[in-house]
Amino acid sequence: MDLWLKSLHVISIIAWMAGLLYLPRLFVYHCTAAKGSELADTLETMERRLLKAIMTPAMLASWVFGFWLAMRMGFFTEGWFHVKLFLVILMTVFHFMTAKWRKDFEADNNKRSQRFYRFANEVPTVLMIVIVILVILKPF
Repeated sequence: MDLWLKSLHVISIIAWMAGLLYLPRLFVYHCTAAKGSELADTLETMERRLLKAIMTPAMLASWVFGFWLAMRMGFFTEGWFHVKLFLVILMTVFHFMTAKWRKDFEADNNKRSQRFYRFANEVPTVLMIVIVILVILKPF
């Protein structure tokens, strides 16, 4: 059972991370698209589908399988897990920030630059690196 939970958790995380890394990259391209253009419309469709059909279900599955796994494995008493949980909360906040940015583009109300989204694109990478190190090494 635990191996199935781990597998489902990792699959969910991979799908969620793919979206968290790709959506800000789409925003970089969206910054250059003329408002109301065919490209802007295409990007809006891609962004909406990515967020609603892949990222949000994957995020929810990551939380469900991760919580279930943590309960079964007794991780709630371990220090490394508390830090990991905090970082996953930050990742979730970032997810909701990308949802807000998507709505800004959809409403032709984006006020952020390509540079902002290029920087934002690095946030989930840094969080992921630290989370993986904590999970594998369990340093404390």
